[in-house]
This record gives sequence, structure tokens and C-alpha cells, in this order.
Amino acid sequence: MSDANRGFDPSTITRPDERLMKYYVVVALLSVFAFPITLFVLWIKFRTLRYRFDDEGIWRAQGLLWRSEVNITYRRIQDIHLTNGLLQRWFGLATVSIQTAAGSASPEVTIEGVLEAEALRDFLYTKMRGVRDRTAGAAPVTPALPAASSIAAPGSATAASDDEALALLIDIRDALRRLEARGGVPGQPS
Repeated sequence: MSDANRGFDPSTITRPDERLMKYYVVVALLSVFAFPITLFVLWIKFRTLRYRFDDEGIWRAQGLLWRSEVNITYRRIQDIHLTNGLLQRWFGLATVSIQTAAGSASPEVTIEGVLEAEALRDFLYTKMRGVRDRTAGAAPVTPALPAASSIAAPGSATAASDDEALALLIDIRDALRRLEARGGVPGQPS
């Protein structure tokens, strides 16, 4: 982590900065005829937008009539994008988009109205890598399935739920290979 980010505390970010509402007013003005409706919708979004960053992950909530809450653990984060258009740069704002492996093209969570966007992005990358480094140290992931004896037994204190599932799949694979070697799998043509 760089020296500039050492004083950064993401837990202090609970709402977007007031500059986001000024940005929303400009965006609403650009909608010309839909200005009153656009401004009202963006005002509600601004007033109801909440964030929380804790040791486990990120929480975001917004909405009045259609309330939306999203919780993402740091281990689910796949990628983090930082965007700031011309107007956002003018107001000193940025949007941090967080993507997961959910398979959606749109980000799972967007953090809008952040002044310290680079510091937040660096914090999220650090948390994401820290979680992955800890899980990677516990059980190495290899592309080929290892022998069942090289994996901790399901139910042992050190085996994680992923290891248990992998061990079960390996046992099934080995059992199918033994059946095939003895003369075929029941119900399968030889």
C-alpha cells in the first residue's frame, strides 16, 4: 500500500459526497425536457444511497419504492474498474465498479460519488488479494485433479468446503475408473 493510502479509511464512506448531487443536477439539466423527472429520480437515488465497508466485504443500499441491497464479500470480487467522465472529473468524482463471477456484463456494485476513488480501488484490491492469498495458501489449486490421497479428508478440521467437494468428486472419479476397469459402468453400453 502506498504512503498516500495509509491514512485512508473506507469505513468512513457511508454516503456519497455532496458533489454527486451537483453532478446529478447537471446531468438532469442535460436531459432538457425531462429535467424535473430526471432530477427527482436522481435526488431520491442520492438521498437513499448508503455504503458500508467492513472486514467481510461491501454493502450497498439504495431506493425508496424499489429498495435494493447488495452484499459482496471480498473473496467474490473478480475485477474493479474506476471510471470518471469529463463531468465527473470536473466535480472531482469517480465511480468504482466492482465485478464478480456472477456472469453478468454489468457490475455487481457501483460506488458513486467517491472523492478518494483511487485509494478505495487500492484498498479493495488489497482486500481481494489478501483473501485470495490466504485461501491459496490453504489448498493449492491445480488444473488437473490430483490423487484423492493428496487432499485433506472431508470433515477434517483443515478441509474447507471447497476441498470437501473436490475430494468427493475425486472419489467419484476414482470409483468410476475402477468400475470401468472391471468391465464397464452399469447401465452403460460396453
